[in-house]
Amino acid sequence: MQAYAYGAYRGGAAIARSLGEEDCARALDGKADALRERFERAFWCERLGSYALALDGDKRPCEVLASNAGHALLTGIAHPDRARGVAARLLGKEGYSGWGVRTLGAGEARYNPMSYHDGSVWPHDNALIALGFGRYGLVDEALRLLTDLAQAAPHFDRVRLPELFCGFGRRGRSGPVAYPVACSPQAWAAAAPFALLEACLGVGFEPGAGVVRLVRPRLPGWLDGVEVRDLALGGGSVTLAVERSGAGAVVRVPERRGGARVVVEA
Repeated sequence: MQAYAYGAYRGGAAIARSLGEEDCARALDGKADALRERFERAFWCERLGSYALALDGDKRPCEVLASNAGHALLTGIAHPDRARGVAARLLGKEGYSGWGVRTLGAGEARYNPMSYHDGSVWPHDNALIALGFGRYGLVDEALRLLTDLAQAAPHFDRVRLPELFCGFGRRGRSGPVAYPVACSPQAWAAAAPFALLEACLGVGFEPGAGVVRLVRPRLPGWLDGVEVRDLALGGGSVTLAVERSGAGAVVRVPERRGGARVVVEA
């Protein structure tokens, strides 16, 4: 929740600045900076190697490994020096099932791989975590999430990622264990592959300048290329063709309408 409040302050500051409300923007940025400092002091747990799940009634950190820590990367509240360590814990043997990040780490008191929130794997949760990885330049980690969830999808009806599935560890050629009453289709699960791809391609938008920006785009080894058609920005749109090339990717723009431009940062 602190991460999303931080993101709201930063987003509000950007909106205020675009409207010429500089005093408001500075005030919101100040709130974001202050919250980030308090968050680091209160929630970072050296023993856990990650951020606490919560503070108890006496404001003591609950040192529980949970996927929530990945959302601190999503909005940027996490200190840059912490990001790689948080990612390593989420992708470690307790946090990671082999198909995705568990909502709660194996070995925690309430861990249950068949529980709705206490050990299952949610595709949309993993997609948001992947966006956090991408924000901090952890593209290898984002590629891993894209790969494992792409390999999970064919085990479900119509190759459709469900709302969630069980958090049992991956074994041989067996697929993930379905959660019996998971919603399928579900909107945010359906959006997960797009967010995972966004994280790996480093896609961002600058509406004022009419720019679609790709920062160090990459594709996993099993995916030679992908085409994103009619990506809209303002009154224009672009079609992107991304092809894997060595450790990076080559981006072409087969079609462009209106004033939208594409900028690629190698």
